[in-house]
Amino acid sequence: INPGNPTGQVLSKRAVQDIVKFCSKHGLVLLADEVYQENVYDDNAEFYSCKRAAAETGLLEENAIELVSFHSTSKGLYGECGRRGGYMEVVGFDPEVEGHLYKKASAALCSGVPGQVMCDLMVKGPQPGDVSYESHEAEKRAIFESLKRRAKIVEVGLNSIPGFSCQPAQGAMYVFPKVTMPEGAIKAAKEQNVAVDTMYAVSLLEHTGICVVPASGFGQEEGRYGFRTTFLPPETEMERAVGLFRKHHEEFCARYGEGATHERFGDAM
Repeated sequence: INPGNPTGQVLSKRAVQDIVKFCSKHGLVLLADEVYQENVYDDNAEFYSCKRAAAETGLLEENAIELVSFHSTSKGLYGECGRRGGYMEVVGFDPEVEGHLYKKASAALCSGVPGQVMCDLMVKGPQPGDVSYESHEAEKRAIFESLKRRAKIVEVGLNSIPGFSCQPAQGAMYVFPKVTMPEGAIKAAKEQNVAVDTMYAVSLLEHTGICVVPASGFGQEEGRYGFRTTFLPPETEMERAVGLFRKHHEEFCARYGEGATHERFGDAM
């Protein structure tokens, strides 16, 4: 996934080229989720597609890679989650295999008309001189700049909380902070056979109404704890959310600090 989920990283040109070369060398089909390609907020980062990498390394010309690239109106800059539209481009496949893929797709129900219209607008929007061009571009810029500001609000805000470490969101719409858990919480989670960041996420939901995804669900490094969250709510709501993250973390650490009495996971649910 590039730009990434859950970390919000943007892969470098060299990294993407290494990936396509690796897949070619080992005969692996590369599934490239590139739905956040317009969501790049770091001025020093640039989206570089797997297809472009395959072309510039000669793999497309040599027919030496099987690549499927995905894009969607439900994610990315538009973020129209209710508009179910998207596509996949298949390159380098045996024609017979490609035929079976199209046959399977044709046998399924297609997306609704609104989703197809949104997909068409995504790949070929209004052009210079069109009546709606200026307003369309202005709205896209406004959405992008707001997302860029929200990404910074969350990064700076979470990093200001003692025990939090949050890398900048270079792209996409997520941050993946590392959270230092009190030993009492780690012990309580083990006793109850639940991941400590799952226990933390449920506590956060119960006490603040904020819903996050426990980092344990992403196969993180042993001993690392945290969660994935998004910065899609309005900017004022993101600022308020940072305050709630701070308040909850302080209360959670006090609740599971030395000498504290620990409630069982789910007791308050």
